[in-house]
Amino acid sequence: MNAWIQENSIILVIALGVAAVLLVIVAVVLLVLWRRARRAERLASADRVERDRERIDLELSLAEQTGRLRIIRELHELAVHSVSVIITQADGARYAARADPDVATRSATAIAEAARATLADLRRVMTLVKDGEADAAPQPSLSSARELFKVMRDAGLDVEFTESGTRLDLKQGAELAVYRILQEALENALTHGGPGTSARVRFTWTEQGLEVLVDDDGIRAEATRAGLDPDVEAQQRSYSADDDLAALTQAPVGRGITEMRERTELFGGVFAANTVPGVGFSVSAIFPALRYHNGVHGVKLGGS
Repeated sequence: MNAWIQENSIILVIALGVAAVLLVIVAVVLLVLWRRARRAERLASADRVERDRERIDLELSLAEQTGRLRIIRELHELAVHSVSVIITQADGARYAARADPDVATRSATAIAEAARATLADLRRVMTLVKDGEADAAPQPSLSSARELFKVMRDAGLDVEFTESGTRLDLKQGAELAVYRILQEALENALTHGGPGTSARVRFTWTEQGLEVLVDDDGIRAEATRAGLDPDVEAQQRSYSADDDLAALTQAPVGRGITEMRERTELFGGVFAANTVPGVGFSVSAIFPALRYHNGVHGVKLGGS
């Protein structure tokens, strides 16, 4: 009897051991499948974000070209009118010169002024054409900014948006410049700060212009991802007067910074970008007279 009990005990132990091994194997398999599913989900999410970004870029590309063509058409209409005036004044001067030389002189002066204005308009047209050839870039309306915020949030950037004042009625070219500055600032915040970075976007509209401000906490987010306390890190790091002066006076460089600055200046604005020690990065684009800078080079094209 004892032998039978002992034998059955051994069999039971073996059975329990086999069952435990099988449970471990099943658990490992389930864990592997779960990890693969999570990885596939992350990849699918990244693909969706990338496709959304590509779609927005394509939509913006078409919209910006449309904005350029509209400005070119308006400048072309001005040039055609100016040439018509030049021809009329030239014909009048030719006939008047025989009877009254003073009339011919005044006509020649008016012709020269009209010709200079026309030349300036044609140069503006060539600027837009060259920009279009060099870069088939983008532009939607500012209402598309909320879709941009969603894409950036899906990519890991926490975006907070506030707006004050009454929006101005802008032409597409001006809206493109503002949108592209905003897009570049947010992408830089995500690229340099990484997932978990917070970006605060503020639009302040005035009677004549607009101020765009984008502040991020990329430095703090990086410390948090490293398992550090960002407040402690900021307190432990001592900043000298030279560090503070550099943050205020040394302009960051790079293709994105240059493009944001050029877009701002094209519409009569002032651009600034600097690192905020212990916090992150700040970008501002101030357009003091955007209502009248809907064209290029300070040309008022009518409308608002």
